[in-house]
Amino acid sequence: MKTRFRGSSAAAAVVAGLALASAVTAPAAVADPAAPPHFENGFGLTVVQQPAWVEESEGRRTFTFSVSSDQVPTPTLLPGQIAGQHLIMVTLPDGYDNAAATRYPVLLNLHGNPDRPNTVPNLQITERSTKNTPLITVAPNGVRSWYSNWVNPGAVGPQNWENFHLGQVIPLIDANLKTIGTKEGRAVVGHSMGGFGAFHYAEHRPDLFSYVGALSGGLDLLSQEVRAAVIGTSVDSSAGVPTVGADAIFGPPIWPFDGIWNAQSPAQHVASLRGMGVAMYTGNGGNLLDNPIQAVFENRARETNLVTAANLNAAGIPYYFADYGDGSTWAPGCNGKHAQQPCLQADMDHFVPLILQRLQHP
Repeated sequence: MKTRFRGSSAAAAVVAGLALASAVTAPAAVADPAAPPHFENGFGLTVVQQPAWVEESEGRRTFTFSVSSDQVPTPTLLPGQIAGQHLIMVTLPDGYDNAAATRYPVLLNLHGNPDRPNTVPNLQITERSTKNTPLITVAPNGVRSWYSNWVNPGAVGPQNWENFHLGQVIPLIDANLKTIGTKEGRAVVGHSMGGFGAFHYAEHRPDLFSYVGALSGGLDLLSQEVRAAVIGTSVDSSAGVPTVGADAIFGPPIWPFDGIWNAQSPAQHVASLRGMGVAMYTGNGGNLLDNPIQAVFENRARETNLVTAANLNAAGIPYYFADYGDGSTWAPGCNGKHAQQPCLQADMDHFVPLILQRLQHP
C-alpha cells in the first residue's frame, strides 16, 4: 500500500550508488535550424560544445552542451564520456523563447551512479513530468561524485563537485537562459546518489533553494551500508574510470577518523532546511525474490529516509514522504524497486507540481 507521511514536520546508498538503472546509450544531439540558446563562458567554465538539440526530445525541448571546469578538470569517466568534459542536459518549457522577457524557475536534477544525465530514461522522465509546465530542468554530470568536494582525490586531481555545481553551473545557467535566478525560483532533486546530493546541497546552501526532493536517496552517511556504497562506487570500475581510493571522497570511513562522514551526512543535519519545502519518495523493495539486488537497495534506501524523517520531525520541519511500499498503488509497472522507470516517473510527476506550488513562476 502507499502511505504518505506528513511531518510537522546506497546497501542504502548501495542503493544510492550501485543501483541506478542500467546505463543507456545517450540520446544523440543533432543540429536544428531553430537553434537552441548560445552559451557564453563564465564562472570558471569554458563551453567546449555549444548546445545542440537532443534527437529524441519531443518538440525540441531538450538540448545538451559540454563545459570544462577548473573545479573538476579531470572527472572520472563512464563509457561514452569525453575526458575533461562535463555534459549538461537542459529541458526547456514548451514555448520557451530566449529573446522574450518571460523568466522561469529552475529545477536542478541530480542523477545517481552509475548513470549519466542524458540517458534515454532520464530524458523521458524529465520531459514527461515537465510537459506543459513553466519550468527549466538542468541535469549536470555527476559521475561518482557523491556531489561533494573530495578530501583526498589523489592522482585524479581536484574533484570539487559542490563548487562546480553550485558555484559554476547554476550561475552559468542563470547568465545564459531566462531564469528566475533567486532562491524563490530554484529547487533541487535527485535519485539515489543524487538524492543524497540534493539534500547535501540544500543543507549547505539554503540561500539557493526553495524546495528539495530525494527519489530513493541514500541520505544517512552514519549507516554502514551507505558507507559501503560510497566505497563501492569509489573502487568499482563500473562506476567510472580510473577508480579512486576508498577514502577519496569523505576520508577514512572508520572511527575515530570518520569525522567528515559524520559532518556531511544529510540525515543528521536537517536544521538548515527549515522554511524550505522538503519531499522524499521511496518504495520498500517489494518482493525480495524479484530482482533481489534492486529490491534490497531500495529497502535499505528507505531506512535512510526514515532516519531523515525522524530528524525532521524532531526539528519540527514539515515535509512530504511518499512511502509507497511495493509500488502497486503508486504507478502501473512500479513494484517498489530501486531504479524502476515507472516508479521514478511517478515520483517526478508528483514532485514537479508540488514545487510549483512554492516556486515563483509565470
